[in-house]
Amino acid sequence: MCVWLTWRPETSFFRDLVEADLRLTEKLRKGRCPHCGGRLDRADYPRKPRGELDRAARIMEIRFSLCCAREGCRKRLTPPSLRFLGRKVYYGAWLLVVSAAWLCGVLLGRQIRGVPRRTVRRWQQWWQGGFLTTELWRVQRARLMPPVDELRLPLSLLERFADTPVEMIQGTLELLRPLTTISAPREMAR
Repeated sequence: MCVWLTWRPETSFFRDLVEADLRLTEKLRKGRCPHCGGRLDRADYPRKPRGELDRAARIMEIRFSLCCAREGCRKRLTPPSLRFLGRKVYYGAWLLVVSAAWLCGVLLGRQIRGVPRRTVRRWQQWWQGGFLTTELWRVQRARLMPPVDELRLPLSLLERFADTPVEMIQGTLELLRPLTTISAPREMAR
């Protein structure tokens, strides 16, 4: 049986993702604005991610962000995240889990784990199209040996990271982290 059909995240899983995002945000806040060299201040904003969050929902509703304190610049710097996959409304872990469940053959019904089939099909199109054309994937694909089966993304990518579902998801989210923002320079993603 496909583990992604039954996996339910614990609150500690989300807490770990939040703490990792917070550590990176604080690291970047101690640096300087990449545009003008000014001081960076916290400028978090609310997000309402979708997916099975249960009790963890409150800790997932804030997107950490920074803003240049220098008058005349004030540009926003949104650090890369393990929780959010760019502007997608479902949190990143849920996008991975549902996309993997889809590949396990869960095609019946109008929804897959609460996500409309139409949305899951759109995600699969992204995995098979847009994702494959990203600079991140072109670089990472060359580092993964033996090669990842691109027709089975993201399932084949998840399988590369350890044995437990939590380790698989965290490893994949770490790999995808640079895709989660366009305002932070790529070298800030780690």
